Amino acid sequence: MAAIVFRSSVFFLLLFKIFSATATATATAVGSYRKVKFLPGFSGPLPFVLETGYVGVGESEEVQLFYYFVESEANPETDPLLLWLTGGPGCSALTSLAFEIGPISFKEERFNGSLPQIISNPYSWTKKSSIIFVDLPVGTGFSYGTTQEALETGDFSQVHHSLQFLKKWLADHPEFMSNSFYVGGDSYAGMIVPVVAQKILEGNSDWPFVNFQGYVLGNPVTIRNSNQNFQVPYAHRMTLISDELFEWLTTSCKGEYVNIDPNNVECLKHYDTYEKCVSKLEKGCILLPKCPFESPKQKDDHDRRSLYNTPKVFLDPKPPLPSLGCASYKFLLGYYWANDDQVQKALHIHEGSIGEWIRCKRREDYNFDIESAFSCHVNLSSKGYRSLVYSGDHDMVVPHLDTQAWIRSLNYSIVDDWRPWFIVDQIAGYTRTYANKMTFATIKGGGHTAEYTRKECSVMFSRWIAGESL
Repeated sequence: MAAIVFRSSVFFLLLFKIFSATATATATAVGSYRKVKFLPGFSGPLPFVLETGYVGVGESEEVQLFYYFVESEANPETDPLLLWLTGGPGCSALTSLAFEIGPISFKEERFNGSLPQIISNPYSWTKKSSIIFVDLPVGTGFSYGTTQEALETGDFSQVHHSLQFLKKWLADHPEFMSNSFYVGGDSYAGMIVPVVAQKILEGNSDWPFVNFQGYVLGNPVTIRNSNQNFQVPYAHRMTLISDELFEWLTTSCKGEYVNIDPNNVECLKHYDTYEKCVSKLEKGCILLPKCPFESPKQKDDHDRRSLYNTPKVFLDPKPPLPSLGCASYKFLLGYYWANDDQVQKALHIHEGSIGEWIRCKRREDYNFDIESAFSCHVNLSSKGYRSLVYSGDHDMVVPHLDTQAWIRSLNYSIVDDWRPWFIVDQIAGYTRTYANKMTFATIKGGGHTAEYTRKECSVMFSRWIAGESL
């Protein structure tokens, strides 16, 4: 009997070595990647393992997706693996890596023409998990297409490219196949992540097994236009508009504030009053001062009535720039850093593959194919996969009221009812847990993404990913 067990063990060991050798042999064809030990602007060697590279997707790999992979700083052999998709659509993965949940930050000091400095982020989610940050869709960040047709993109192609990317990346990194796997994202990625998660489950019999365990979403767009329709009741809840105006809006517009009937004069009149009340707010986090949004090549984009109605890049010869002290100033530093030749060389960017790096690239030709991700939530949660859905309670772009509404529509029983969750002895937010392993949490004082409350979001994630109660 012992001999049989021994021979079986040897057989599986040989099988694993053959698979690993095959994966290694095809690495050049599937993807190219290198370890990055030093980054310009960071003092000394990086205190974490960073890998950057490209994975070719599409029929002839005409789409080259750039990624940053950071190994868990605890135990990468056993810690979970997270595929993280940044929102937008069209915001670079550097947004998540350097401003939200990743291990680095920009030192916020006045730009003097020299390279912006990078410091460590003590609240990185990579303290407890390995994370792959991908520039998606094609044309975002450092990702590029080799043909004009390859640059055509939308929701469905982004889902398809995400799946192709994951399949090929795992073929290059078979040592992570057994790790618990999660997919996550924030903002508009709320439309993409649930579909990707569902497709992973559907395809698990066709490609290398993915140990899928669940998904994470922050302030997610879930049902088209719903987040905008909830902005008016949110404004009332936060005393940004009067009771009377809210009553007039409710009566005349009947909850529809996106596609208002041009003949509905009363609704248009009251909505105009509403917009005058909120137009000067920083809607990503209403607690903060209103500042210019982005970089020397992009105007303030927070006032778009939609996250998905014909966005575009606005060129302006003399746009206003954020000043030191603005929350968006770090984005300006990121712009100067990512467009530096030495930085791109250190990241192993393919020379000449893109023109100017832009953090969030708005494109007219993006196809908004997915109307709702709700059915995917129904399917995934009914099968018992874990999910963490969180909302910064001062985000007006995707208000927590919108997220709570579709979660209620799932009609799952409550296991742990609404209560505060704490960091030490201070309330960090509120949470509720459902029978389908879905956890909803608010971040007190939080905004549209984790950038506004990095410590609180890190503590929340660390507890949840370890299976602990918030």
